[in-house]
Amino acid sequence: MTVERRTTRRRDALSKERIVEAAIDVLDTDGDRGQVFRALTVRLSTGVGAIYHHVANKNDLLAAAADAVIAPVMSDATTDGEPEETIRAIALGIFDSIDAHPWVGAQLSRDPRQPAVLHIWEGIGGQLNALGITGAARSDAGAALVNYVLGSAAQHAAGPGQAPRAADRSAALATLATEWEQLDPAEYPMVRDEAARLGAHDDRAQFLAGVDIFLAGIRTL
Repeated sequence: MTVERRTTRRRDALSKERIVEAAIDVLDTDGDRGQVFRALTVRLSTGVGAIYHHVANKNDLLAAAADAVIAPVMSDATTDGEPEETIRAIALGIFDSIDAHPWVGAQLSRDPRQPAVLHIWEGIGGQLNALGITGAARSDAGAALVNYVLGSAAQHAAGPGQAPRAADRSAALATLATEWEQLDPAEYPMVRDEAARLGAHDDRAQFLAGVDIFLAGIRTL
């Protein structure tokens, strides 16, 4: 009876919010390939059974953690501003969130039914609607824009050029530029031409430029 009461109190002391918050810290440190539940039992001083009382499985936990990261982006970006500015704010917010939490990019690509992806679709779709883009055109524009935002942000976060310090990033770009400059000019003229611009390359600025290209195309629909 005593053991049962202790277990009940420990389980009741937990909440899904506490578990998700701790999971985000674990995922930021170890990524999503590690033993997330085992790490949570240590961090929360509890048993696996108590965690499963609040989340069904690892997929449920990762989906909830990703939604906790993305939800503030959507609420902060959804303002009374112009639709295009709101779309830019959503896109940059997602980019920055995935940059800070690289595992989120992979998680969002796993299941289009998870809450975070639905919120992104709803947010961008609502702004396209405000621009007068409806029906099949909205479906096409929304799919293209959402896929670009999620894919580009995830690629940036997972890419080999991602570095924790600006100096490391600059060194990596300089090395890449040198490699590109040595390519065969007959076979890779465009790549060699881009090498000269790598020193001033800014992933975030280029990402936003891509969003603007999509928006320019959407205006013609």
